[in-house]
Amino acid sequence: MAKPKVYIDGQEGTTGLQIYDRLGAREDIELLLIDPAKRKETAERKKFLNEADLVFLCLPDGAAVEAVSLIENENTRVIDCSTAHRTDPDWVYGFPELRGQRERIAGAKRVANPGCYATGFLALVRPLVERYEDITRPAPAEEGRPCEGGPIRVEHVSCRAGELEILKDVSCTFRPGKNYMISGPSGSGKSTLLSLIARTGELPYEGAVRLGGGEVSAIAPDAYYKKVCPVFQEPCLFYATLEENILLGRDIPAERYREVVEKLNLGYLLERYRGQDLTPETVESLSGGERQRVAVARALAGRAEVYLLDEVTSALDPENARLVEELLLREDACVIHVCHKPVPDLDRLYDGRFVMEAGRLSPA
Repeated sequence: MAKPKVYIDGQEGTTGLQIYDRLGAREDIELLLIDPAKRKETAERKKFLNEADLVFLCLPDGAAVEAVSLIENENTRVIDCSTAHRTDPDWVYGFPELRGQRERIAGAKRVANPGCYATGFLALVRPLVERYEDITRPAPAEEGRPCEGGPIRVEHVSCRAGELEILKDVSCTFRPGKNYMISGPSGSGKSTLLSLIARTGELPYEGAVRLGGGEVSAIAPDAYYKKVCPVFQEPCLFYATLEENILLGRDIPAERYREVVEKLNLGYLLERYRGQDLTPETVESLSGGERQRVAVARALAGRAEVYLLDEVTSALDPENARLVEELLLREDACVIHVCHKPVPDLDRLYDGRFVMEAGRLSPA
């Protein structure tokens, strides 16, 4: 098989010499070398430009444009080291680290060298532009069936991680508008069950988890989470204002927002950080209980039909723990509460209690 032929037009210059030094010792290509005495003769250069499979143009801008005009071989590929074609729409920008650019370069017949200053600037700025484009791009239409609502049914669900069996033939029903508590020792499988209902679990499982008769994994995510709201022990706060952390871009009525903030005693916190984006330091300065109450406010603001609660009062003092638990239990919704420390005098608000032990669920 013939070796690819490479010609450096302008080999005598600084850039040409550097490219020659890099390629000269390679045995997998054939370097075409023009007679130094003829390097400025147009006819001789044209012969080399059209004989080569790959041409490097190490020339001033005007000479680079002239060189391209001499190429008649449609199979000759060109890398221009000048600035002549850097912004030409018919040339590919030679910066492979940019998203998708490596593939474009690999398939291009004409590639323009990006240049030192431009490379430094783009390496810093382009990722920011791409990130902005990603977060402002309209979301594609989600696949999946609509969410009809109704009871949540867990049917003979078993789940394991490697050799460890976490859930063992779990079956139960959670009905609309009813409150349920799941208790049990740490590691018994309570949070795993909740994560499967919340669709945040990564473990495969046998059996079925259904909402309104259909498997939850088949429901369009956006439709599902408008009805089902998980709240976890370790909430995620975004580097935005506290108000934005609660609203999450949703069209929440102002009256509902004020009501939730007032009931959860978050007014002082919102006033303290009014108009300020949270920073990593700010988030660290918030107590665990404050972060949990912000997460609960986020959940309550959306008026979900089902609340999946995993130790959401674990970091709260007894007074606030009672306040939060009672607020959630008095919502017109189904509440499934995984909890180690229930408030005793709120037992009357639960319609059903379950105990999880060693992966098996049974009525309390």
